[in-house]
Amino acid sequence: MIVNNSLDEVKKRENALSIIKNIVGSAGRSSLFDLTGLSGGFIASPSELSLLETYVGPAIFEEALQKVGVEHMGGEKVIPLNRTSSGILATILTIVNKDSNVVHYLAELPAHPSIPRSCALVGANYSETDKFDEFSIPENTSLVVITGSTMDHKVIDEDEFKKVIDMAHEKNIPVMVDDASGARLRTVIFNQAKACDLGADIAITSTDKLMPGPRGGLMAGCEDLIDEIKVKVNQFGLEAQPPAVLAMLNGIKNFSEDNLINSLERKDDLFELLNSNFENFEKTPTGVMITPQGLSKEINIKHNLSDDDLAFVFSFILLRDHGIITIPAVSMPGASATIRFDLSTEDAFKLNLNDLNKKIESSFKKLQKAVSNEDECREIVFIS
Repeated sequence: MIVNNSLDEVKKRENALSIIKNIVGSAGRSSLFDLTGLSGGFIASPSELSLLETYVGPAIFEEALQKVGVEHMGGEKVIPLNRTSSGILATILTIVNKDSNVVHYLAELPAHPSIPRSCALVGANYSETDKFDEFSIPENTSLVVITGSTMDHKVIDEDEFKKVIDMAHEKNIPVMVDDASGARLRTVIFNQAKACDLGADIAITSTDKLMPGPRGGLMAGCEDLIDEIKVKVNQFGLEAQPPAVLAMLNGIKNFSEDNLINSLERKDDLFELLNSNFENFEKTPTGVMITPQGLSKEINIKHNLSDDDLAFVFSFILLRDHGIITIPAVSMPGASATIRFDLSTEDAFKLNLNDLNKKIESSFKKLQKAVSNEDECREIVFIS
């Protein structure tokens, strides 16, 4: 094993950021291709930047964010947060009691780790399932959670979505929707309704996922519940600061559904190219991906690496040799190690698909040569 624990994941990420810095320093930003679908952005004019003071910024930009945030997410009111995970934590701190139950339905296990971790902090009993027939709400349940789109972009069926909400509300239990990417993926690609419009009490999205906003969270929902959660947000310093609020506002204003729609045709073309040499790539709504298990099946050389380690090494080869940023290299601890090539990003549209296919092939060949040497693989992941 190369990456054994959360500390290793932090060190891995730090090394990836160091490599990115070196590439920008030596070859410029144009030599990087962020295909994570999480590239985000920070859109701001000089006049807006001059207002980013501790109290002036929120006074100006939070009010404007209320309007565009509700239009984007539905609900009655929004709260800007420093991370989606922050909003999940604040909601659970507000609603969930010790020894009560939190039940979670999603399209594919596992859930984002922030949800069970937050439940553990308050001493709640947490369970999750991706089988609708097995989903139930036991007595003493304080919160029902739904994930609209998983970390690997598996999207929940809308009928099941509504049924889970109805089941919860029949028992007067609030529903929180983790719609990190789903707020755009579900609504644009799958033509589903906004989570709040489906009846969710709270929904939260990541403002850097599939949109040009900053790393942050935007929560929407019923005004009374939003106000209660906002108390916890402020008590624990989970609120977004003025620069992030401004970037969220402009990120939503500049969000283009066309980028997601245009990625549909390109993903089919890339998938066809990759199928000439690989058997385990899969389509996602906005690109292609290969799971750690799928990548392992492609390797025909004996080795001792775990499936996740293979994904980490592959992602670092892509980054070092071709400037291609994928999630396993830069992810936080506990994130999925699936390698996604998201074609809805600005960088993706700069790439010729034949060239991208060749870069993926050449990186895989290098992975094949390295896998039998664990020390070499460890160096690829941890040393700049």
